[in-house]
Amino acid sequence: MAAGTGTAAASSAVAPVELDRETIRQLECELLGAERTLRRRDIAASAGVSLLSARKLWRAMGFPNIGDDDVAFTDKDLDALTTIIDLVRQEQLTEDAAISITRAVGQMTDRMVVWQIEAIVEEIVAQRGLSDSDARKTLVTELPDLIDPLEKTLVYAWRRQMNAAVQRLALRAESGLRSSDEGRDGDEQDAPLPLARAVGFADLVSYTSLSRRMNERTLAQLVQRFENKSSEIISVGGGRLVKTVGDEVLYIAESPEAGAEISLALAKAFSDDDFLPSARCSLVWGRVLSRLGDIYGPTVNLAARLTALAEPGQVLVDSVTAATLEHNDNFVLSFHEPRNVRGFGEVRPATLTRGTGAGLILD
Repeated sequence: MAAGTGTAAASSAVAPVELDRETIRQLECELLGAERTLRRRDIAASAGVSLLSARKLWRAMGFPNIGDDDVAFTDKDLDALTTIIDLVRQEQLTEDAAISITRAVGQMTDRMVVWQIEAIVEEIVAQRGLSDSDARKTLVTELPDLIDPLEKTLVYAWRRQMNAAVQRLALRAESGLRSSDEGRDGDEQDAPLPLARAVGFADLVSYTSLSRRMNERTLAQLVQRFENKSSEIISVGGGRLVKTVGDEVLYIAESPEAGAEISLALAKAFSDDDFLPSARCSLVWGRVLSRLGDIYGPTVNLAARLTALAEPGQVLVDSVTAATLEHNDNFVLSFHEPRNVRGFGEVRPATLTRGTGAGLILD
């Protein structure tokens, strides 16, 4: 009887899921909070704003264009629009700031939900042996049970990340600027910028040629392994992953020492990994501008240039960064001949290697 039950369960698990309109409608109501009953003019009028102002916010959120006669909104949309507009009315935010913040929410949540859906679909394919198409249908039927825990996790993470960002970007910004003055005369290209950060890059070697020889599943595994490992090391080291672009990761840390530990850990992790190729790494301690969740300035550009000069498994730093680290026994600096770096003239890079200490400890 036990064997028969298991066989029946397995057979049921791989059966294709058929979706009907009612299932899709119920999921939409669950996600949107209500039935669609309102047109965009109804929403704008109820919020007491022009349709143009409402459309600016919707576009910033990343929503597609909707016609005047499309019944596309719910009372939840009205609540959200009113919440944003009230911040402007109460002069807590300007309209430009409100649009910028709304765009940040739209872009980040768009990437987040796509990431979550693909992770769940991949799990269903791997665990149940379904095709990709059937796994996506299965997701629709099972998502209602996941909405509440995913939403709670999102709110929890937002609050923790907001607290961490306040500490980094407000409370400790001045101390970072003071510590960045060492070895500088104030005439540097990045001198006017408001935040001192260690900026690092890690770039997988031969990624393009490797990706051409991989099937979809293997390439997905490589990209996911690269991003997961990078994210873990950067987080453990107290840094922040700014972004990944294909085969490259950009990260920052609040001190040159923290950045150096992260860089060395990344270089070692990729060199020791049998599945991933080695990485070229760089680190530059300087000043940056933080906008739109990204970072900008000469420090970022120099770090990118040094990455291109590095050998596989090597971490390169510039002379200013080397000067802040060379008296620390945890690190060893080996200077190279000056190199002409586009946009920066002559730069004397140094290879950063492990000195004393165990480095980052990953659980």
